Amino acid sequence: MSQYILRRILQAIPVLFFVSIAVFLMIRLIPGDPAHAILGDQALPDQVKLLNRQMGLDQPLHIQYIGWLGRAVRGDFGESLINDFEVMRMIRLKAPASIELALASVLVALVIAVPTGTISAFRPRSWLSSAISFFNAVFYAVPTFWLAILLGILFGLKLGWLPPSGHVPLTEDPARFFRFLILPALTLGVWLSTVLSRFLRTALLEVLNQDYIRTARAKGLYERVIIFRHALPNAMISMVTVLGLLLASLLGGAVVTEAVFDWPGLGRTLLDAILKRDYTMVQGIVLLIAFFFVMVNLLTDILYAFLDPRIHYQ
Repeated sequence: MSQYILRRILQAIPVLFFVSIAVFLMIRLIPGDPAHAILGDQALPDQVKLLNRQMGLDQPLHIQYIGWLGRAVRGDFGESLINDFEVMRMIRLKAPASIELALASVLVALVIAVPTGTISAFRPRSWLSSAISFFNAVFYAVPTFWLAILLGILFGLKLGWLPPSGHVPLTEDPARFFRFLILPALTLGVWLSTVLSRFLRTALLEVLNQDYIRTARAKGLYERVIIFRHALPNAMISMVTVLGLLLASLLGGAVVTEAVFDWPGLGRTLLDAILKRDYTMVQGIVLLIAFFFVMVNLLTDILYAFLDPRIHYQ
């Protein structure tokens, strides 16, 4: 197992290298530059040129990339081109809020997806299974930003049950923190549950056709024993793969939800950095998200061995 983990970590190095090249080049293809974002549209060409020289953006692209990559390898992503704020410090400040939202969203998704996926698999022709399929289809098709706006208007403005936007640190006021967390976590969790529920249903339907399930029923085991002891553990393997990928994407991909609810996470910070052409901030955040993807995939593979003892890594 240790050799497998080491090999996977070494394989991640070229992946992160090519991601860094792609991000470095793609962000510079967006019209505009940090100098125009800082000085405004009324800035004179000489002022823009001088500021670009001060920020080192007048150098050839390969020189800029080599300098940035050399610092990034040492854990230094540089400073923001807009406000001189250290990128790593910004990531450390914003990452906890994104992790909190991602974990809460996954928890909401599992609470919804596990029972709905299980029911629709064990009662595939019932009216309840049809209702679950309709629920999944509707909420999968609804854009998350639209659901976020509807939930904010209904529970925040109309009913006044929950704050429509904002964030309070957990250590400052736990009760208010959870009140602010409910709506964004519910928005992402409902969409995520539609994906997980369908994957779990498909996996369970495949497992239920296996011989050992028919043997368990022939032995007279209770249905709940068949579900929780025999069927679900085997069906969870495919679900873990999807859950790992979606959890990684939630870390930086909840841009719209964070913007709607004014949640101070990495997604919101990444969006602001793109709009302001803050190259170093975008590069640092995207590289961190890519690293998180690689680590989640590795942990997912390791988890396979615990879920299925037949899996061994040499």
